[in-house]
Amino acid sequence: QVQLVESGGGSVQTGGSLRLSCAASGRTFTTYAMGWFRQAPGKEREFVAAIRYGSTLYADSVKGRFTISRDNAKNTVYLQMNSLKADDTAVYYCAAAPLLSARGEGYMYWGQGTQVTVSS
Repeated sequence: QVQLVESGGGSVQTGGSLRLSCAASGRTFTTYAMGWFRQAPGKEREFVAAIRYGSTLYADSVKGRFTISRDNAKNTVYLQMNSLKADDTAVYYCAAAPLLSARGEGYMYWGQGTQVTVSS
């Protein structure tokens, strides 16, 4: 069992930055792929980024602006978000999966989400 708790969301102006954190419980954290997904009001959940060992995946919409990283000693995964746009406004969810994937169906554990609001 893995429990995930996100933090770091908030309100920021267009062009600003935020760093999301996801703290995970469980002794097998290092073996899991960790992903970030987001869901905006009235839209489907979409993949943002994922990391497992030294491999990463990014959605095209965030490439070059967002960076995913993890600190296995702290059982934490991060999402550094730069050059934020209004379209990035969403609830951001952290998730854990056995394999690296951009598909939400592959993720077994999910956090409760953290709101990110980008305004001009």
